[in-house]
Amino acid sequence: MIVKTKKYKLETGTYIKQGLVNIFKEQWWVALIALAIACGYFWIASWWWISMALLAYALYWLFWVIQFAGVTQMEQNKVMFEKLSYEIDSRQVMMKINSKQGMPIKWEMIKKAQIKDQAYILVLSKAQFIHLPFKIFHSQNEIKFVETILKRKGLVA
Repeated sequence: MIVKTKKYKLETGTYIKQGLVNIFKEQWWVALIALAIACGYFWIASWWWISMALLAYALYWLFWVIQFAGVTQMEQNKVMFEKLSYEIDSRQVMMKINSKQGMPIKWEMIKKAQIKDQAYILVLSKAQFIHLPFKIFHSQNEIKFVETILKRKGLVA
């Protein structure tokens, strides 16, 4: 069975927000480093330890915000933010611009999948993911079929 979705445009705000969530989940340990630096206060009592730890942590997040915002502005990434339809089967996910142009993504390229309240998120790397809201599917059966594929591929628990 091949699931053919409606056309969907990924909004830049959704991309930035989900990208930051993915970074936070993958690199949660950075907060521990900032906390360890702030604990220098107990070694030499100075508020500089805490303020510099907070500044470093804020700059780290600012770096990622700039990265994700920059991706939305780059010419070679404009395709990600156009209206695309998807064809999903047990071999691959086909991202289609129109009926003749598309790009296949093999299931092996997908690191993990997440099932959110209203969407599937297929993570390819830290900054690349496919956002598939449930509203682009034609029926509940298609949503369940995609979930079954994700479970079979071991991408979701």
